Amino acid sequence: MGQASFPEMYERWLVGPLFRPWAEVTFEEVKLSPGHRVLDVACGTGIVARVAREQLGAAGYVVGIDINAEMLAVARTVAPDIDWRVGNAGALPLRDGEQFDVVVCQQGLQFFPDKPAAAAQMRRALARGGRLAVATWRPDEEIPFFRDLRRVAERLLGPIVDLRHSFGNAALIEALLRDAGFHDVRSRTISRRIRFEDGAPLLRLNTMALVGMSAAGKAMADHERKRVVEDVVSGSAPVLQSYADGSGVAFELSSNLVTANG
Repeated sequence: MGQASFPEMYERWLVGPLFRPWAEVTFEEVKLSPGHRVLDVACGTGIVARVAREQLGAAGYVVGIDINAEMLAVARTVAPDIDWRVGNAGALPLRDGEQFDVVVCQQGLQFFPDKPAAAAQMRRALARGGRLAVATWRPDEEIPFFRDLRRVAERLLGPIVDLRHSFGNAALIEALLRDAGFHDVRSRTISRRIRFEDGAPLLRLNTMALVGMSAAGKAMADHERKRVVEDVVSGSAPVLQSYADGSGVAFELSSNLVTANG
């Protein structure tokens, strides 16, 4: 994996197998039409925005917003024709009166410190009659692969609150969106079998995330944190082997998909 930055590793190893399938599912649910304006909130390296661009071609306008400038630098390299903007979900950098036909937030809402503010901003961004789609992973207790990896890390680090799975209750998301002024709010759980050709990069990146989210990991010096990552990766090998699929790794993954109208 060399000296690549985290955003570069994220794009190279995770986006295709882990995030693209859900972007495609989202646009099966929220149909795009020629001329649509699409906003991708918490876009990361931009897979949702890119799938929207693929579907719309030149007959549409796509904006991606993320708080992480390094993630956006990768996004601009991969798709320079999309309007990428640095910004906070709680104060979206929109032009005066700027609105969109479709607003999507894929696997971002659970990380926002002020969820009501973010929901209000997405409502502000959505044109009358427009469509919103929000996706958050289900709790990891429902996803054995990630649950089992967390438990290995917890043997060394103590309890870990995995923010990626921290807003998996669809009823709470529905209530949040209704309070923000959305209507026709509906949710469903979608499960997919996800396969990685090589499980090693996934394991390492997941371990880095778990260590970084743990109270013990946050208190460590960099060299100690790197050592613990190696120990957790080594200890997780049996879990990875139990999900082996030929030369790769495969597992069931579940997400909420909540849609609403503006």
